[in-house]
Amino acid sequence: MLRTYFKIAFRNLAKNKVFSLINILGLAVGMAVAMMIGLWIYDELSFNKFHRNYDRLAQLYINQTFNGTTGTGRAVSIPSATEIKTKYAPNFKYASLASWNFGHLLVAGEKKISKEGMFVEPVFPNMLSLHMLRGNSTTALNEPRSIVLCESLAKALFGEADALNKTVKIDGKNNLRVTGVFEDLPFNSDFYAVKFYLPWSDYVADQDWVKQSQQQWSNHSFQAFVQIADHVTMEGVSAKIRDVEKKHTSASENPEYFLHPMSRWHLYSDFKNGKNSGGGIQFVWLFSIIGVFVLLLACINFMNLSTARSEKRAKEVGIRKAVGSQRRQLISQFLSESMLVVFFALFLALLLVLLSLPTFNELAGKEVRLPYEHPVFWGLLLSFSLLTGFLSGSYPAFYLSSFNPLKVLKGTFKVGRWASLPRKVLVVVQFTVSITLIIGTIIVFRQIQHAKNRPVGYNRESLLQISISSTMDGKYNALRDDLLKSGAVFEMSQSSSPTTGVWSNQIGFEWEGKDPQSIPLFGVVACSHDFGKTISWQLKEGRDFSRDYSTDSSAFILNEAAVKLTGLKNIVGKYIRYNNKPCQVVGVVKDMVMESPYTPIKPTIFMVNYGWSSVFNVKLMPNRPVEDALKKVEAVFKKYDPDSPFDFLFADAEYDAKFRTEERVGKLARIFATLAIFISCLGLFGLASFVAEQRIKEIGVRKVLGASVFSLWGLLSKDFVRLVLISFLIASPIAWYFLSDWLLQYEYRTDISWWIFGAAGLGAALITLATVSFQAIKAALMNPVKSLRSE
Repeated sequence: MLRTYFKIAFRNLAKNKVFSLINILGLAVGMAVAMMIGLWIYDELSFNKFHRNYDRLAQLYINQTFNGTTGTGRAVSIPSATEIKTKYAPNFKYASLASWNFGHLLVAGEKKISKEGMFVEPVFPNMLSLHMLRGNSTTALNEPRSIVLCESLAKALFGEADALNKTVKIDGKNNLRVTGVFEDLPFNSDFYAVKFYLPWSDYVADQDWVKQSQQQWSNHSFQAFVQIADHVTMEGVSAKIRDVEKKHTSASENPEYFLHPMSRWHLYSDFKNGKNSGGGIQFVWLFSIIGVFVLLLACINFMNLSTARSEKRAKEVGIRKAVGSQRRQLISQFLSESMLVVFFALFLALLLVLLSLPTFNELAGKEVRLPYEHPVFWGLLLSFSLLTGFLSGSYPAFYLSSFNPLKVLKGTFKVGRWASLPRKVLVVVQFTVSITLIIGTIIVFRQIQHAKNRPVGYNRESLLQISISSTMDGKYNALRDDLLKSGAVFEMSQSSSPTTGVWSNQIGFEWEGKDPQSIPLFGVVACSHDFGKTISWQLKEGRDFSRDYSTDSSAFILNEAAVKLTGLKNIVGKYIRYNNKPCQVVGVVKDMVMESPYTPIKPTIFMVNYGWSSVFNVKLMPNRPVEDALKKVEAVFKKYDPDSPFDFLFADAEYDAKFRTEERVGKLARIFATLAIFISCLGLFGLASFVAEQRIKEIGVRKVLGASVFSLWGLLSKDFVRLVLISFLIASPIAWYFLSDWLLQYEYRTDISWWIFGAAGLGAALITLATVSFQAIKAALMNPVKSLRSE
């Protein structure tokens, strides 16, 4: 019986090739989108789950109140972390201090590789449950001058040779012994970029500032990770450690520690006023909804086209019922047709996913793939297909099987004036989704452009950012002279932060008239005298730093936000005390966008300090070939640091990277909106074809009576345009509600203009007309003699 069902189903598909193609292609695209979104969501939800103790691991976070606002961060002090892991030891199985993961130069023989690594305490590999290929995770970092490498880095340095006990030189200084090799972490781990680990004791021994920080409660420059004991909860431990630092700092700063679980790092990373405000989870929900709706659009096409052709199959149903077929058998027949379409579509969808995954991964910043080797994947795929087949075929099956055989065979069966209502409702649903996605795409694009067009306050064109290695200490002046003599460089400076970030935030500033109860927090950038000229910042008052003034070693330049925070009028010439040292304000610069382009400018103070620098800023000579200039700059750098690779970043590229998340969302939304419109138009094309076929005699009569092609085109098109207009009226308030809420997360945001809705509605109407017009004009141009000829 089942074989017969599928044989008949295949014949029906072959007989109606256009409708079959529309159904299969529409379902395939919908299923492909749903599959890719499903893979993306699975990757997001499984982030960090590689680590066996995923649900017991956490990072130490701190809430601090400055300038009347509570900020949340993961930079903590060494004394606080030490007291937490000693005083509250029974609450933890493991606890480890850690540095940030910065780039280091590793040298083994002739191999020189720059990779990111971290200084951690010996328990850290066990906390992360690293899969050790060589060495022991418990003891690998016990010895000073040791290093644990990931497998890919070990192979890059030593080839196929056993890396254990080999020697690696780091940053041109210390020789380290390889004491362990671990399996590379997956891409969806927060520690994926960390390719090696070093002993925390080496960090303390080699860096004087780290050694001094062991007694500094207010120096929040480090990370701390814990694995809680089996008998406690995250909330319980957070409550215990909350006030560990309060007695050592100002009460008005109100520092409060808490544990942020690893399970929430990736999707719940945003905090507002000390409270978790979400994060990546909003995109998981967004794309889940989009995936469901895109698949639903494809299913709607199937339902619409199947029910639209119901009259064509009415006699078939009548004869089947007359010879004894039961309704459940007819339902099975029509569902088998639906399943056949779905499995054809599934094959095509898998092919589409395979072809699209590389591009999708690039757009989404992922490394997802089809997990062929897992039976669960095939089980889910089969279940997903059966569900899709049942969803898309159930309404036609129950509708067609309900026909009265007596009326059908007597020729008195009519589908009724309300028979087309469900189809119209489904078309409205399709275009409501499509128009909502179009409006969303436009607003995401406008938000990105709004932030990109924000005045940045400096010139980032042809500006290079180069990390300062330890081998360059004390070489700044000679390096700058040689670069200027090369003819490739307009100006050069060094600073503690690049122009695309403020890496230090400090308190301890006092001035006349300051509220003694307030603790203002300023961003601090230490720089050389030539910083302002290099980046072309815009002076608003006073002067720039200059070597002509020996007093500039204790001078400040403030941005406008910092001046506003002090509340001082005519601030140039006045003094601000910094750690009890009076420093004169010599200038004020316009606000520069150095951090997020979506947030208010941070109050920032610039000071001259040559001993505290992390970045070289190199401004290439304008109107010169960039490639030639870079070769000259590289040659000069190689002269002073021959062992290190010449790695640089363009400031404009780093600034553009700040829009990466929004741009990814925008690009994906644009693709999904396009596919939604495509699927909806496929359905419209099929329905328009059916309507034109159904009204062929009416069209012939109208032509004989003198109707023009234009009037016939309008007759066949107006119903579809009306449905799209109804969709527009429904989609507009829905889009406005959700997008207004989305924009609230940005303090610097665009507005939602009325023309966006108008453009989306007009665009949808034009697309509808273009889709329907082909069939409408084709029918209108047909010779009425043929259409009116009796069978």
